[in-house]
Amino acid sequence: MVKVHEEVVNDLQNLLTLVEKERREEYIYYFEHLARLPIQQKVKEGYAWYPIFIKESGYGLGDYPYIKIESKVSEALHQFSGGKQVKVYNVLDDKEFLIGSVYYVDGNSMKIVFMLDDLPDWVEDGKLAVDVLFDDKTYKEMEKAVRMVINAKNCRLAELANICYGHSPVEIAKETHYYQNEILNPSQNEAVNAIIMANDLALVHGPPGTGKTTTLVAAIHEMVKRGEQILVCTPSNAAADHIAIELGYKGMNVVRIGNVSRVSNELLKYTVEGLLENHNRQKELSDYKWRALEYRRMASKYKRNFGQEERKQRDLLYKEAKALSNEARMLEDYMVEDILQMAQVVITTLVGVESRYLEKRKFKTVIIDEAAQALEPATWIPICRAEKIIMAGDPFQLPPTVKSIEAAKGGLSFTLMERCMKTQPETAHLLKVQYRMNAEIMAFPNLKFYEGKLEAHETVISRRLNLPEINNDPIEFVDTAGCGFEEVQDAETLSLYNEGEIKVLLQHLEEWKEALNSERPPSLAIISPYRQQVKKISEELIKRGEPYNRIKINTVDAFQGQERDIIYISLVRSNNNGDIGFLKDYRRMNVAMTRAKKKLIIIGDSATLSNDRFYSDFLEFSEQNGYHKTAWNYLYSD
Repeated sequence: MVKVHEEVVNDLQNLLTLVEKERREEYIYYFEHLARLPIQQKVKEGYAWYPIFIKESGYGLGDYPYIKIESKVSEALHQFSGGKQVKVYNVLDDKEFLIGSVYYVDGNSMKIVFMLDDLPDWVEDGKLAVDVLFDDKTYKEMEKAVRMVINAKNCRLAELANICYGHSPVEIAKETHYYQNEILNPSQNEAVNAIIMANDLALVHGPPGTGKTTTLVAAIHEMVKRGEQILVCTPSNAAADHIAIELGYKGMNVVRIGNVSRVSNELLKYTVEGLLENHNRQKELSDYKWRALEYRRMASKYKRNFGQEERKQRDLLYKEAKALSNEARMLEDYMVEDILQMAQVVITTLVGVESRYLEKRKFKTVIIDEAAQALEPATWIPICRAEKIIMAGDPFQLPPTVKSIEAAKGGLSFTLMERCMKTQPETAHLLKVQYRMNAEIMAFPNLKFYEGKLEAHETVISRRLNLPEINNDPIEFVDTAGCGFEEVQDAETLSLYNEGEIKVLLQHLEEWKEALNSERPPSLAIISPYRQQVKKISEELIKRGEPYNRIKINTVDAFQGQERDIIYISLVRSNNNGDIGFLKDYRRMNVAMTRAKKKLIIIGDSATLSNDRFYSDFLEFSEQNGYHKTAWNYLYSD
């Protein structure tokens, strides 16, 4: 009898305990802090939009109602994203509220879907706000998946659990055909071949700019040609959207299930909604929905104050609309099933695997992209549906978000990909050639995180901005030591900011004004680990107008996967104690540094940073290569 090894069971039981601690931490934060805040404070902390304005309403997938709203919010600072549970309510009457799910957020616009037959009247008339809610669904799905693994017997899931935890060996198929794609480099071809040949497990370790997505797309394309239907999962909607578009470009039949990060025409055609539009029974479905909508419109003519006969007529109209909506849902479910049967690749988030459209489906292969950002319990959700696991990511970039310090210390932030890299190291394949940074920007992260194994491709190895009358060195460290710039904690958000660093940054930005106003301006972005610093820099850039208000600025987490010609990093920390807080998460610094293609400018206080070995090494690296500059050069007045 194949059973999950006793040590694995114990580890997974501990994992359940850690998940419960994380759930409890989030629950307490929401109900003991957020829920009690006044609306204005929720908005400041990014957990609410108010006031909101309804720009559109209607009935979408499943004939469930939705609203599209807008608000004057800062895109960089709010906590809303696709899939989040939200509460839409009338601020003048707390009894009037709805619970919905965010379908997408695009700048200061949001689409919210409600699992209802109809929207109440007050939605159109009320003074509305929307709050992020504590969402227990993800925790329930993670717990369910881990318990399935614990209880697995005489099945593939039990075998995979033992393999991942190192209690069973991996089996690699002996195949005479060796995959070779002239577009890929040797390490990418090796990774694709490993994915194809694996019977149990393969890992693709993709450092920044090494073409991880390109490698995955090539592997998926090859497996699809061999007749497989592949399940691709990611921790976030943004990552799922990205790989859906990349696979679609290759001509594969892609179905994107679930919420999306942003709405776009290039993505829409791969979503269930977009694919339904081209189904041969779409006209029939549209007819059901149109008739249901007509009945609703007739019913809505009866307002709140009406007599008994009018009430009866209104109820009959809504009853007929509901019956037509049910017919539409049944037909739509049939059409979606038809679409999924034809799909070559199904793409969703880890939790999105539990969509009602996928609940009975099994897959030979599951590919988990950005696996090094996924909590292990969430990773098991799709693995429960698969025979073979492929994980891709980089453990030296952003880790999973864990709010509970106790859970993090207990190991909740240790991912299944990291575990497998330790227990089954022969399954890990490093992509060695990066196509983003010139060699000098790559040098320090390569040394600290990748044992010097990365190499810059010949097309990027020595590229620079080459702008006249500007310091074209690939790296500058602008040192604020001795300038008296002390970090400050915001009393409301408790996040840190540093006004002096902002002044230096803005003066330094003046060097790029002419270039940013040119016909082909270099791309430029500003990153800071601290949300309050992001907010204050953003406010200053808006004040300055063109071209500065076009500069993208956000936290490190929001920039993973992105790149720019020029990257500024504002480190903020400056104090007498040498305290650098969560700058000690060096993986975040790795992400920030490796966003830059041609120019990296880091602003910080060497006196504070030098107490830490990682930053001390960076300061030494900067001194040795002539990258060290003093902030005094930028302290002249406007």
